[in-house]
This record gives sequence, structure tokens and C-alpha cells, in this order.
Amino acid sequence: MSYVDGFVAAVPTANKQAYLDHSKMAAGVFKELGALSVVECWGDDVPDGKLTSFPIAVQKKDDETVVFSWIVWPSRAARNEGMKAVMSDPRFAPDKNPMPFDGKRLIYGGFDMILEQ
Repeated sequence: MSYVDGFVAAVPTANKQAYLDHSKMAAGVFKELGALSVVECWGDDVPDGKLTSFPIAVQKKDDETVVFSWIVWPSRAARNEGMKAVMSDPRFAPDKNPMPFDGKRLIYGGFDMILEQ
């Protein structure tokens, strides 16, 4: 089965278009470097929790929106190769393509896909 990298972040709501532009560029690079698909989701119904929630996890501020995204790779090995290439790709240099959100509050992880229907 495939391998998935998942991400949750808080993006300033005013930066929605900048985030979309950044994501489109990044998705093209990820796919060029081996990703099968890239999905970006803009929060619409993301409630605050009392103990846990997406907003709590990313320390969302009032003027921010939670985003949820994932990248599907053919395998963990393909992901490791692809991500290594992405990290050294000049198109991701902060001065050329700055992240339109606080990367320190980005939550991410890699997952083995165990079911897809």
C-alpha cells in the first residue's frame, strides 16, 4: 500500500490566496519528485475542543484558519527520496517561496496506509 504524509497547520485567514498559490507550486514539485497526489483542505467546520482539537493542536489564533493536507507516495522509500529532494530544491528556498504561515506550529507525520476503499 501507499505511504501518506499528513499535515495540520494554522494559516492567517487573510493569507488564503497566498497559501493556495504556495500549495499549487509545492504540489507540482512534490509530484515531479514522486508523489502520487497532494490534497489541501481549508477549514470550514473545525470546532474548538476542551481537551483536544485541531485548533488546540496548532495553537490557532482568532484570525487564522486550520488547514489539513496530505501527500500520497507510492512507498516510504519513495517518500524519503522525494522529501530529501524537496528539502534541497531551490524552489523551496524561504527567500523565493516563503511559507504563508507559522511553520513552528505545523504538525506533520508519516503514515502507512492500511485501508483505502
